[in-house]
Amino acid sequence: MRRGTFRAGTVDYAAVGATHAPDLMQYPPEHSIPAEESWRIGSGEERFQIAGEALLSWTAQRAAGLSLQDVRPAAGPAYAGVTFDEEGTPIAPSTRDVEQRFDAEGTPFVGPGMTIRLDGRVGGMRADAELRVISVTEERRHIGFVLGTVGDSVVSGEESFDLQWREDTDEVWFTVRAFDAPVGLLYRVLPALVKRRRRELFARYLRAISPLYATPL
Repeated sequence: MRRGTFRAGTVDYAAVGATHAPDLMQYPPEHSIPAEESWRIGSGEERFQIAGEALLSWTAQRAAGLSLQDVRPAAGPAYAGVTFDEEGTPIAPSTRDVEQRFDAEGTPFVGPGMTIRLDGRVGGMRADAELRVISVTEERRHIGFVLGTVGDSVVSGEESFDLQWREDTDEVWFTVRAFDAPVGLLYRVLPALVKRRRRELFARYLRAISPLYATPL
């Protein structure tokens, strides 16, 4: 993994945290295309923990054919990410105080305030982007994080990745939600390409996190 200079800046869209809004699919941010998929990937605590470890070590992104070219933790220890209520409204900053973890290659696990660069193509379509980790959740039955675009992407918007270990059924569910506003000229002219790109990304994320769908791409 190359560690280089990451351009400072904030996310390039206004509706931060909107992927947590319950009405995202009905009322997406202006000019954006929403998407949501949810899959049962097994049951039990072991499946939940294994999937959570994979999720927080960027497995979904790598398995989607994207390479992590630049990973930089938050600039200072004071940043703890944004916290959202059940309606997706930003509230007080998170008070998470978790020791930074690293994978076998030395890449930091997902952390709030982290900035990354992803490079690659999905279904022949460009998927390069500079991104920021908006928030991270690590609870007994809920693990997830939110990524927002900073720049250099053909779309502007947000993705959320969530694993839920349901107490009533013992089932483990993996949910990905997103909204994409076309930025690249081709995507503005042909918005159907945004949906196609998103469907391919979702399919690859699922294959990465769920052993039930570990089929060749």
